[in-house]
Amino acid sequence: MTRVVDGDTMHVLLDGVDTTIRFIGVDTPETVAPGQPIECYGPEASHFTTARLTGTVVELEFDRDLIDPYDRTLAYVWLDGRLFNETLVRRGFAEAKAYPPNVAHQDEFDAAESQARADRRGLWGAC
Repeated sequence: MTRVVDGDTMHVLLDGVDTTIRFIGVDTPETVAPGQPIECYGPEASHFTTARLTGTVVELEFDRDLIDPYDRTLAYVWLDGRLFNETLVRRGFAEAKAYPPNVAHQDEFDAAESQARADRRGLWGAC
């Protein structure tokens, strides 16, 4: 991983090319969207992703659609054998958000969000 953009977007070197990766199935509050205010719990989500992923080697898993309308590569991010996308949701840094047809792990994300909401973790307790 070369750098974090925000809670759900990062840059990696993929086959030697700097590639923007948008995490599939999750949405963190905005911190860098042009013309939009910083959203509640956005800085915390960005900080968590930065702290966890900076300087690490991650594995990427792809789904049906590889590129989104903003020319970002779509991927599930695995860190130390754990699905980081799900970690974001489970810890309350992101909400589960389905983007069909990329829904291979959506049931896991939905279950993680239900538990985070019930426990008022992260954004569910702060916002």
